[in-house]
Amino acid sequence: MRAPSARVVPALPLPAPGWTRTTGVAVVGSGAAGLMTALALSEAGVDVTVVTKGALGDGSTAWAQGGLAAVLGPDDDAELHVRDTLVAGAGLCDEEAVRTLVAEAPEAIAELRRLGARLDLDDRGRPALTREGGHSRDRIVHAGGDASGAEVTRTLGEVLRAHGIDVLDRTVALDALRDRSGAAVGLRVARVRDDGSLADAGDLLARATVLATGGYGQVYAATSTPADSTGDGLALALRAGAEVADVEMVQFHPTVLWTGPGAEGQQTLVSEAVRGEGAVLVDADGRRIMPGAHPLADLAPRDVVSATISAHLAATGAEHVFLDARHLGADFLARRFPGISLACRVAGYDLASEPVPVAPAAHYSCGGVLADLDGRTSVPGLFAVGEVACTGVQGANRLASNSITEGLVAARRCAALLVTELPARGEPVEPQQGRAIAPAARAAVTAATTRHAGVLRDADGLVCLGRLLAEAGDRGDALDLAAVEATALHTVATLLAVAAAARTESRGCHRRSDFPETQPEWEVRLVHRLDRAGHLHLRTEPVRSLAAAGVVA
Repeated sequence: MRAPSARVVPALPLPAPGWTRTTGVAVVGSGAAGLMTALALSEAGVDVTVVTKGALGDGSTAWAQGGLAAVLGPDDDAELHVRDTLVAGAGLCDEEAVRTLVAEAPEAIAELRRLGARLDLDDRGRPALTREGGHSRDRIVHAGGDASGAEVTRTLGEVLRAHGIDVLDRTVALDALRDRSGAAVGLRVARVRDDGSLADAGDLLARATVLATGGYGQVYAATSTPADSTGDGLALALRAGAEVADVEMVQFHPTVLWTGPGAEGQQTLVSEAVRGEGAVLVDADGRRIMPGAHPLADLAPRDVVSATISAHLAATGAEHVFLDARHLGADFLARRFPGISLACRVAGYDLASEPVPVAPAAHYSCGGVLADLDGRTSVPGLFAVGEVACTGVQGANRLASNSITEGLVAARRCAALLVTELPARGEPVEPQQGRAIAPAARAAVTAATTRHAGVLRDADGLVCLGRLLAEAGDRGDALDLAAVEATALHTVATLLAVAAAARTESRGCHRRSDFPETQPEWEVRLVHRLDRAGHLHLRTEPVRSLAAAGVVA
């Protein structure tokens, strides 16, 4: 299998460091995975410094509505959660990682409660449970009705501050520092001014560096992800020599509020939990569109629902479908989904009295830095947890609400590993200097990715995307936050185009209209690495334990 040749930026034009400081572990990112990693390390007595591009707690976690998946109900069991995850993952899940996640999820949620998380409770004082797409049981723990991620972020952030953990906020990690053996020994970082320019660059030397930077949803023009989800951590890891995997596996959430054909940036998510409570998808005439598409109908896995909606839109010429929750009642909707109800009203719709327009939009990155559930990557000293990592838990399509759970479980495991096996401190060599993608290219990159690598893809579109990305790759020596993000997005888009062109089948959230069937020979992970000249190299890796799972997606 050969992917089209492609080049990305192998190094940034780094500013000279004006200072040097040392820490035991540098954690990049302050979503659930980053905060939990830092907190667990600090509680074990390890010196840790958090680097976050925005304010502490910014990122995708705070926007998560649905909740956290774990086996807590009396009618549930671990084998059901494992099977649901494997089925949704469409043959690319690592069964061992999935089993570890399922086994450790209840304790991770119990720890959240011990730390002060205010979860929604049932009448017996136990966490209230709901159901989302792909789950065979009610196993989604939530908070504030539809503000689960915000409560996780609040809880971990408050405890982290109480511990006095060192935080470099509004600071961007530019590139990893490495020693002569290639091991990661820290980061070149810079403070971000209000205008996006960089200042006060320095070297943060660390015995281990943990990336918890989230995904790359902003590579699409419209997405449910926040503005800082630009793939910085994935691009940094690739430039540091780490392997990345399955970047073509971008999950599109099927029900993002449609506000017009030209909508750009972060869009309002209408949680899958609304369908979990009984809402249904309908067309303009009120006819349901999911019965017959999947046995679970409106609660089918997200890839199925998004693909069904996209096929319906292509066949009818419509720009959106509708989510009908009217039968759930105004009082219930206001109590269970206060944030979503308000967001709909702000956009001019009343969830309680009318069907609201929705369409798929980029939501979650199933691919990322190749890592195990302890965070180990292919580069010594460099670790990755949460959405930035490709651990095999999510496979080709994430099961709803497994993501924050994975972030917490991986964070706890990574911290436990580093407490006992913290690498020796290395001596950095001066990093390679390169040229960044000009910020003006960002609009062209996201427009081309949206057009040619959305829910449905084909060879002609992916070839066109590769050509457009090559043409948009003008490079310069100026470096500010906009250039860092444009470079990361160009890197991610190029990886996505190459991987999507190489995978000549449809699997999970990768759908090829010219190769609509799932092929057993593609039950492999697509792994890329970068050479010093910026060329991408592809290899395939078998997925572990699939034969024993007995699952047909």
